[in-house]
Amino acid sequence: MKRTHFCGQLRKENIGEEVVLNGWVQKSRDLGPLVFIDLRDKFGIAQIVFKKEDNEELYNKAKELKSEYVVGVRGKVFERESKNKDIPTGDVEIISSELVVYDTSKTPPIYIKDNDNASEEMRLKYRYLDLRKLSMQKMLRDRAEIVKAFRDFLYDNEFIEVETPMLTKPTPEGARDYIVPSRISKHGFYALPQSPQLFKQILMVAGTDRYYQIVKCFRDEDLRANRQPEFTQVDLEMSFVDEEDVMEINEKLIQYIFKRVKGIDLKLPFNRMSYDDAMSRFGSDKPDLRYGFEIKDISDLSDKIEFNLFTDSVNENKKIKAINFNGLSSKYSRKQIDKITSSMKGMGASGLIWFRYENGEINSSINKFLNEEYNDSLIERLELKDGDLALVIIDKEPKVSELMGSLRVMIASENIEFKEDEFAITWINEFPMFEYDDEENRYVAKHHPFTHPVDEDIKLLDSNPEKMRAKAYDLVINGDEIGGGSIRINNSDLQNKIFNALKLSKEDIERKFGFFVESLSYGTPPHGGLAFGLDRLVMTLLNKDNIKDVIAFPKTQSASCLLTEAPTTIDKKQLDELNIRFVED
Repeated sequence: MKRTHFCGQLRKENIGEEVVLNGWVQKSRDLGPLVFIDLRDKFGIAQIVFKKEDNEELYNKAKELKSEYVVGVRGKVFERESKNKDIPTGDVEIISSELVVYDTSKTPPIYIKDNDNASEEMRLKYRYLDLRKLSMQKMLRDRAEIVKAFRDFLYDNEFIEVETPMLTKPTPEGARDYIVPSRISKHGFYALPQSPQLFKQILMVAGTDRYYQIVKCFRDEDLRANRQPEFTQVDLEMSFVDEEDVMEINEKLIQYIFKRVKGIDLKLPFNRMSYDDAMSRFGSDKPDLRYGFEIKDISDLSDKIEFNLFTDSVNENKKIKAINFNGLSSKYSRKQIDKITSSMKGMGASGLIWFRYENGEINSSINKFLNEEYNDSLIERLELKDGDLALVIIDKEPKVSELMGSLRVMIASENIEFKEDEFAITWINEFPMFEYDDEENRYVAKHHPFTHPVDEDIKLLDSNPEKMRAKAYDLVINGDEIGGGSIRINNSDLQNKIFNALKLSKEDIERKFGFFVESLSYGTPPHGGLAFGLDRLVMTLLNKDNIKDVIAFPKTQSASCLLTEAPTTIDKKQLDELNIRFVED
């Protein structure tokens, strides 16, 4: 019973052929003298017919088949009398002459069909059943095609695939590491890599010139819809390049993947936007540009209105920012706006002010303070038209922009129905080199401490480090950061100055990065690179909303695996070998 065809491949052209199919029983229908089964494999479903008049023994055997039995069927392809236009194989059926049952099955706890309503918990617990669905099998094939497209392009462009270690040294300045204790080195620990950052830079020192790797990375951080504790990066690095070189080749790479996987021709070059511009206009360094709803600063209009809240806020160096949600006035009642206000307060906003523009007049939550001059200025600044709703938040930067960005996304998600295969792509660049961490009372790297500052900003390192820009860039698609990278520091003196600005002691530098800093002192080419989040890119290309839908065996929001029940306890013997014991809090 060696398979000759896949179930989903049979068409009218196969009529008259004898075929052998293998797969799972999707469903069985007993119609008296006939038994029909739908046989499923990774490519689709074929209808198999067992006739009592042709072979009663075979017919009786078929009557015993149940859902998810694994079988092999031999038979001849005929044209169906009653065609099924809902499936690609709906014009044909197989009249069976032989049946082999390879294995039986218990009644599955979830339905093996794409439109089932099983909970996420059940889908992840029985992932091997969930993955049998045609949509999930197609996802795995699509993901594999995307990975192959990456490899084909990078190989053709002289990149060499190099594997870097999984057991490595803990590094600071990022998310929490996953730590692995060493049995051989008492009291010693490895860390699982958050990225191959140091190794790929060392490969540039080593003269590799162009490197890539499709690699698992690990970050112990809070999870959300587009984040997992272990994820896959397409990591690449290039020598003797600047920002434009890196962005240009990665634009061609993404263009190649979109064409090959989706048949979409992307126009190059992609849009460019500075970090400051993105934050001021959209309140996010990964703005979704499929819609407008841009943020406007209306702080300067406060001198046209006698309203103490506005005047006092400006005097306290706070910003008054607004978004015109075009045409949405009638969609939001006062009660609904109160609900939005409550949500924004939960994010840290002090409140929300609203303006409606209807029938040529402004109506607002601060009506009694309004005047004609202010209203006219507001209409002009926000470009208000009949039926528009404007919402306002007051706070200091950067908090006010971040709150407005969250508000923008919230309102858009409630009102915009996005089309499939609609992609808005942009580069975000000129990121700040540093950001201040109030808890640690020091500057920390916005990206990582190996990012090269913009050349003309290096002179600000001692006097105004907060004004320094980095040679960093992110690729954003539909509001998700799909890839990010930078030009790296290739000089040990500059690298040490950056470490000093981050208030890392000589001991810290030597302990954490000594091997790396030393490598920079042996002749390091200018180099830079980028890492794509493969899972996020697959999610975007396949029009999925959750990263779990494009990973074969994902974790839950609590970073646990329901299939294997990991993480789990280990026995005392293993703990003793690792010199580990638990103590009560």
